[in-house]
Amino acid sequence: MYCTDSKFTRRNFMKKIIALFLSLSLVFAVGCGSTSTTSIRFGSAAVGGMYSAFANAYTQVVAQDDDSLQFSVRATAGSAANIRLLSDGYIQMAIAQADLTDDAYHGTGDFNKKPLHGYSAVAALYTEACQIVVRADSDIHSVDDLLGKKISIGEEESGTERNAKQILEAYGLSDELVDCENLDYTQAAEALVSEKIDAMFCTAGVQTTVIEELTRQRGIRLLSLDETHIQKLMAAYDFYTPYTIPVYTYSGQSEEATTVGVQSLLLVSDELSDKTVETLTEQLFSRKQDIQYSLPLDLQLDETSATENVTIPFHDGAAAYYEKHGITVNE
Repeated sequence: MYCTDSKFTRRNFMKKIIALFLSLSLVFAVGCGSTSTTSIRFGSAAVGGMYSAFANAYTQVVAQDDDSLQFSVRATAGSAANIRLLSDGYIQMAIAQADLTDDAYHGTGDFNKKPLHGYSAVAALYTEACQIVVRADSDIHSVDDLLGKKISIGEEESGTERNAKQILEAYGLSDELVDCENLDYTQAAEALVSEKIDAMFCTAGVQTTVIEELTRQRGIRLLSLDETHIQKLMAAYDFYTPYTIPVYTYSGQSEEATTVGVQSLLLVSDELSDKTVETLTEQLFSRKQDIQYSLPLDLQLDETSATENVTIPFHDGAAAYYEKHGITVNE
């Protein structure tokens, strides 16, 4: 009788242990499922530009709606750096100029025979203007007047650097004829105010924060590109379009400025799941008004314009979103 009770007791005890183990396993599994997150590093660019403003506005809005996505915005040198960092897997989202993205993906231009892959498109965002800023009291009134001057052409690996070199070359201003420095937007603005440089290039969405803040410290003037050189640049480089910066875009700006612009693209790593990227794409459009509130530019974004003239494949997740809206994209 004692042995039988002992066996019965041991058997009940083991059943309880197994039941407890299964219960704990279930709780653990449910708990893990509810707290599972995807970490996304978003490559922006220097503080003061539109990439930084957009990255912060977009990630804050998306994070509010979806706690399974955790973002960290990383300052970078700009477009070329963002593409390289995406390709290397260091970041999972970024903004980059369409011209640099096309060259990098297809191994042309600055990326001649050295293509970079591992990323795809989500959407075309807005046009970036190639802006040239000088002090209002300077003797520089045209691009030709930059001869012999000290100029910031943006950070190395930035879209600004690429555009500045192309514009200067179009005007016949080689490296021997101008003194170029690689400064980020904040450094360039400070150097312009203190008269350490004579002009700064800045390719960014308009109104650009760093330029508007510059007007509070010093009067500025925007240089225009003449029609002949605008046409020359557009003939040489497919991604340029004419762009006009209206009067009073910036405080004290009394004349419009004519220049060229280039489209910006929102890119993601191919390592992100289709479900995650579909969510990221959906949030871009469903919350565009909230994103707009945090930006100084007019974000005229819709599914049709966001898929036009994009020359690299879209991520499958983004393609799934567009398909639900009757739009077929290149995958």
